[in-house]
Amino acid sequence: MGNASETFLLVSRISKDNDFFMGTLYTIFGVLSVLGNGILLFVAYRKKSSLKPAEFFVVNLAISDLSMTIALFPLAIPSAYAHMWLFNKTTCMVYAFCGVLFGLCSLTNLTVLSCVCWLKVCCPNHGNKFSYCHACLLVAGVWCYAGVFAVGPLSGWGEYGAEPYGTACCINWHAPSQNSAAMSYIICLFFFCYIVPCTVIFLSYTFILLTVRGSRQAVQQHMSPQNKITNAHALIIKLSVAVCIGFLTAWSPYAIVSMWAAFGNPRTVPPMAFALAAMFAKSSTLYNPIVYLVFKPNFRKFLCRDVAQCRSTICGCLCQHSSTQKGTCRQSHLKEDCNSTRLSNGLPENHGTCRHCPCPEAATGTRGNVTDYSPQQTARILKGSQHSEVAVSQLSNEMQSDFL
Repeated sequence: MGNASETFLLVSRISKDNDFFMGTLYTIFGVLSVLGNGILLFVAYRKKSSLKPAEFFVVNLAISDLSMTIALFPLAIPSAYAHMWLFNKTTCMVYAFCGVLFGLCSLTNLTVLSCVCWLKVCCPNHGNKFSYCHACLLVAGVWCYAGVFAVGPLSGWGEYGAEPYGTACCINWHAPSQNSAAMSYIICLFFFCYIVPCTVIFLSYTFILLTVRGSRQAVQQHMSPQNKITNAHALIIKLSVAVCIGFLTAWSPYAIVSMWAAFGNPRTVPPMAFALAAMFAKSSTLYNPIVYLVFKPNFRKFLCRDVAQCRSTICGCLCQHSSTQKGTCRQSHLKEDCNSTRLSNGLPENHGTCRHCPCPEAATGTRGNVTDYSPQQTARILKGSQHSEVAVSQLSNEMQSDFL
């Protein structure tokens, strides 16, 4: 193995211009994937106490996508620019293993997510019992399921090898024509890791749409208010459908080309077709963060809140630095907010503090003719026919997060 790994050499079978094009796209995909999935995981960590069980699969999908990006792109990008595979055979096997593991994990994760959505909408009596423990067990099952097919080629069931276009590694799609074990692996992989997941996803969301459209009135009449299909559930379903469609659209060309090479004549498959299909498949790491960060209000709200907190922290540091020199806020873009903030009744507020930067001198009252005042947000709570106004800081954490 040592000698083989040292003499392992793969040369690209596509033109240098196409390799340069692929390397550039891989770079763009890699940067966007790391940023998007990293931000999504950061937001999920910040709101971990309010994550719903179904959102565990969103987080798990971000982990698998980010892992694929970190494991594959740093090897694929320089190899594409160099017009050849730059690493040894062991690295090639690791690259192929990571690609299969994280790719199947993402697909299996979306399959389980579609089943959970179906359970909550079509079988609410059982779906409402779906807990965090169930979600954790299913997430572990997703990784085990993907791990079985990823370890197979390493144990002799199937085979890893170079991609037909020459600058990456994956399953050896030419092996089925040489031995029966590789043929059985490809058949099982195609059936259990593509046909079955796609069928389950399609049927799950078909039943969900039929239930929501055709039985909405009956559902609302026979279910208690706690069990009705809420707007949050409907939004999760729409976003899940969007992620699944994007993922399957990205991976379907690669599956078609792979089956063409495995069960047909491999020599008839153009290397460029494999290269484009593989590049399109790796773009699937972008869809999950884009869909959830852009279109899910809950995630977007937490992201905006975290950005505002970071901005206020930076502004506070700048304000403190400025106060040591002159004792006043000198940021011109915040001066208007410091002096002309208005109360809810439209009257000017003369507390002299900035909404965005906590100026220490304003808090101690540098203006002699101004009474110290600490502004606070209030919330009006309606109970029956009466309402009362309380400070937001007096609300519970959950009510504060919903209000803010």
